[in-house]
This record gives sequence, structure tokens and C-alpha cells, in this order.
Amino acid sequence: MAKTSLEAIKALREKTSASLNDVRSALESAGGDEKKALELLRQRGVQIAEKRSGRATGQGRVETYVHHDGRLGALIEINCETDFVARTPAFVQFCRDVAMHVAAMDPQPSTLLEQPFVKDQGTTVGDLLKSLIATTGENVVIKRFTRYAVGEPAQPA
Repeated sequence: MAKTSLEAIKALREKTSASLNDVRSALESAGGDEKKALELLRQRGVQIAEKRSGRATGQGRVETYVHHDGRLGALIEINCETDFVARTPAFVQFCRDVAMHVAAMDPQPSTLLEQPFVKDQGTTVGDLLKSLIATTGENVVIKRFTRYAVGEPAQPA
């Protein structure tokens, strides 16, 4: 394994929010190639998400998004294992991003995780979720969501 520069580690950590040890290990395993290191970190995130998937999620956050003209909005509930993680900036930002995505894309519950993320078409909502799970070390679940738009018929309860 090759040694990697501190600048490369810092740059990749800022992009992924992964731990320093994980970033260093991924860069060394990838021979300093950032794209390969990103893929290694993504794979590690998938493994972590799979291990955590059975854990109870009794804490979390309810988040809203209302479009600037007030004619479109979304309400979501995202759960995690502890209130500590629910208050972290990464979790809060994820909740805000998913609420905005729901308002913009009007997903069905079974398709949300497979949809390309509204802010970055190169990644899916599911990829963002796995990344958050890897970053926080906790199971995270998008529990429920609803979208509201002026003039659209009400959805059945």
C-alpha cells in the first residue's frame, strides 16, 4: 500500500465525511486514486448499512420543505438509533435534502431510494442514505413522507 498525502486525505474526507482512518485506508488501498478510493468507501458504506439494518430506530427527526412560492411542500419522518445522531449536522442536512427531493420529485414510497437525487443525478437517494449510515454508524430509516401541492387532489389516507 502506498502512503498518501495529507491533502488527499483531507480532500476526500471533506467529500465523504468518512472517518480519517477509513479515508486513509481507502486511498492507500487504491494507490492514491481518488475515484477508486470513493468506490471502496461506497462499498464499505453498503456493508455497514447491511450490518445495521436490523437495529431499532426509536429516535429521529420530522422535517419540512416548503417551496419559495408556498405552493409545494413535503413533510417527512426519518428515524435513527439515538437522539445524538438526530441532532448532528449531517443527519439534519440529510433530512432537509430528502424533504426537498420528495417535494420536487413526488416519489412513491417503493421508488424513493432508487430515484436519482434531485441535487445530484449521479447518485440515488439510497446511496445518500447508505453514506449517512456509514458516516453516523447507526441505522437510519426513511419512515414516511407526504407531498402537498396546491391544486392537486388529496391522496387517500
